Amino acid sequence: MSFTPINERIRILRLKGKFHNITLINVHALTEEKMEEEKDKFYDDLQKTYDRASKHDIVMVLGDLNAKIGKEKAYESVTEKNTLHDISNQNGEMVCNFAIENNMTVMNTQFQHKTIHKGTWISPDLTTANQTDHILINTNKKKTIQNVQTLRGPSCDSDNFLVKTIIKQRLIITPRRNTENRKK
Repeated sequence: MSFTPINERIRILRLKGKFHNITLINVHALTEEKMEEEKDKFYDDLQKTYDRASKHDIVMVLGDLNAKIGKEKAYESVTEKNTLHDISNQNGEMVCNFAIENNMTVMNTQFQHKTIHKGTWISPDLTTANQTDHILINTNKKKTIQNVQTLRGPSCDSDNFLVKTIIKQRLIITPRRNTENRKK
């Protein structure tokens, strides 16, 4: 439906869906070494972009967030235990805080996969793998994502692997109230 570049690190792609339109906010976050002020500016821009997205859409934030998300109890509400890392780095904490503030879920950590399918970045010497690319979605729409895993086979001329996400849209039916109680 539309493509909108916000800046060199944030882009919006809006797709026509079967039941709900899908807004993809693609990001390339700053690395861990950058100054705190630069990171805060990036997350302020991301928040403004997220706030402008249609509330009726399935909104996903995805891309290279340069965030290692660990298994800390403080972030259990947005992650699960299926992450590659035990401890979050500063970028991971910022991603988790963004997800908590916006009622989102980090979907990479929701599915159990072999370790080889969790790493999204590999070092030039091919010895270290990190899970730094993530997919966040509104918590109330997270059931539309069936799976998220890394594809190691396709060559995309990058040190980051492709991340495959399976989305299955279905109409969400809200349960009806008990009509028997109303008749009495």
